[in-house]
Amino acid sequence: MGTQYRSAIFFHSPKQEQVAKESKEKLEKEGVYQEPIVTQIVPFTTFYKAEGYHQDYFDRNQEYPYCQFVINPKIKKLYKDFKDELKDEYKADVSKV
Repeated sequence: MGTQYRSAIFFHSPKQEQVAKESKEKLEKEGVYQEPIVTQIVPFTTFYKAEGYHQDYFDRNQEYPYCQFVINPKIKKLYKDFKDELKDEYKADVSKV
């Protein structure tokens, strides 16, 4: 998969950078994922809002194969492995996955 689909964490401060790097290192050390974590940790520069057809893509297209086979398993794993760390507003969504 190309880098245009790679996840990224954009930090605004040295503290955020540190937390992101420590979290990534912890997950790698614990072997949470079989493959290396390729999420980039880079400084925030400029935000470009995506085109309208990209907005809420998963919510609008859950029946699409990409959503079913790529996005949905990642969301399920996120809820399963990190449910205690989710913001309260998302905890109610756990029952949906």
